[in-house]
Amino acid sequence: MRGWEFVCTTAELLPGEKRSVWAGDTAILVFNLDGDLHALEDRCSHEDFELSSGTFDAAEGSIECILHGARFDVRDGRALCAPAYAPVAKFPVRVVDGAVYTRDDRG
Repeated sequence: MRGWEFVCTTAELLPGEKRSVWAGDTAILVFNLDGDLHALEDRCSHEDFELSSGTFDAAEGSIECILHGARFDVRDGRALCAPAYAPVAKFPVRVVDGAVYTRDDRG
């Protein structure tokens, strides 16, 4: 699958878990939210800091940046509270034969 980065197998990404992968120069964070897979850029829009260090709240469907407490919806990347106001980039996720893939599709 040209342009798609292998993340892990579906067995390695259980509900409530997250995994990060590099797609070229872009760090991407993939979430398993109750069996639905979502991918966001692994970078807080408020401060250039990795979201993968933060807490994934599967009950709320959010990730919190540990630097200043900004939270983002993992389904669409929108900012849920200050100090972040801008969303984080959302990326596509594919599952092929039990393998999870994502890519930076921003052209």
